[in-house]
Amino acid sequence: MAIARRFKITHDEVFPFGAYLISEVGPVFDFERSTKDNKVQQVDKDTGLLLWSVDVLDADPDAGRKSRTVTVKIAAKHQPVPPPVDPASPFRLVVFEGLSALPYIEESGNFSRIAWSFKAEGLTAPTRAPRALPGQGPADGKAA
Repeated sequence: MAIARRFKITHDEVFPFGAYLISEVGPVFDFERSTKDNKVQQVDKDTGLLLWSVDVLDADPDAGRKSRTVTVKIAAKHQPVPPPVDPASPFRLVVFEGLSALPYIEESGNFSRIAWSFKAEGLTAPTRAPRALPGQGPADGKAA
């Protein structure tokens, strides 16, 4: 049986309550090829495209403290441009296109847990609202 280590997954499966940018999109540096004076950007081994990263806040109310903030790498020829800021919100809601996930074991002292590495092909503005938080749905008379 051939199961790929990295697998395709939809944005809504990973971020059903939405993903909010909390950092700028920046280059991922290749620390093995970089020097103190010459930073070399990492290249995605699957596509040959440059790798960029952005930190997002997972709006899932049940997300654990260590999994609320997630870094997503983006393979793109040029630096991805986030959607415009919504003046009605202090946070920028995004949707990741072509998302894939890679599980790995994160060890910390005597404790181990499954962690996830996410990679996307791009990011865009949402075309619909994320899932409503419990107690904030249309049945409660509040906007979703």
